[in-house]
Amino acid sequence: MTTTSPSAPRTVLVTGGGRGIGAATSWLAAQRGWAVAVNYTHGTAAAQGMVARIRDAGGTALAVQADVADEAQVLAMFAAIDAELPPLGALVNNAGVVDLQTRIDAITMERLQRMFSINVFGSFICAREAIKRMSTTHGGSGGSIVNLSSAAARLGAPGQYVDYAAAKGAIDVFTMGLAKEVATEGIRVNAVRPGLIETEIHASGGTPDRAKQMAPMVPMQRTGSAEEVAEAIVWLMSDASSYTTGSVLDVTGGR
Repeated sequence: MTTTSPSAPRTVLVTGGGRGIGAATSWLAAQRGWAVAVNYTHGTAAAQGMVARIRDAGGTALAVQADVADEAQVLAMFAAIDAELPPLGALVNNAGVVDLQTRIDAITMERLQRMFSINVFGSFICAREAIKRMSTTHGGSGGSIVNLSSAAARLGAPGQYVDYAAAKGAIDVFTMGLAKEVATEGIRVNAVRPGLIETEIHASGGTPDRAKQMAPMVPMQRTGSAEEVAEAIVWLMSDASSYTTGSVLDVTGGR
């Protein structure tokens, strides 16, 4: 066993685990000895493909459909994990959305509700259910929660995604508060703030080449990869980071 593997068979739930950073995290976690629950909302083929890849490599994985903004679906997802996988040992709150670039004076309530329901409320509800399973207060054996923030939380994303930046700012505060709340219950809570990463999320915001176009603004003069972010996430899940909680780790190339 390595220091990055769970000490006994444990499961990590990766929300949005079939694509981008979530997929890279699912694959790396499986390589480090975790059973992986690959959550998805609409990307059935991608999630099932990741599960097949993990199983073909000798790992344990399950695709679980749920919209994290829907509490009933989240409850059903956790029930499926309880029934079919080893005990939960980690949660990666990765599922998230952006939207088309816009200014605040053109923003709609519908957009705001979607942005915060998925990016913030979904993370709260998933964390709630994970705590019920991992907290020593609830009879669990501890674990780790890693939330996905964004460098936008520091930069504000003016004229583009101020709502997204605000949602990720909420994740930063959520991470710090929850870490203190469960620190004596065997659960560590941290966040990763990716910068300009080459994933499909830019296309969903209407600018598929955004990361490459903005790369010159990064001190390292390049975009990051999903795999580089996954390394940080899986480290924070592992015993190698056993004295780290309440931290927000930038993976931004210095930006």
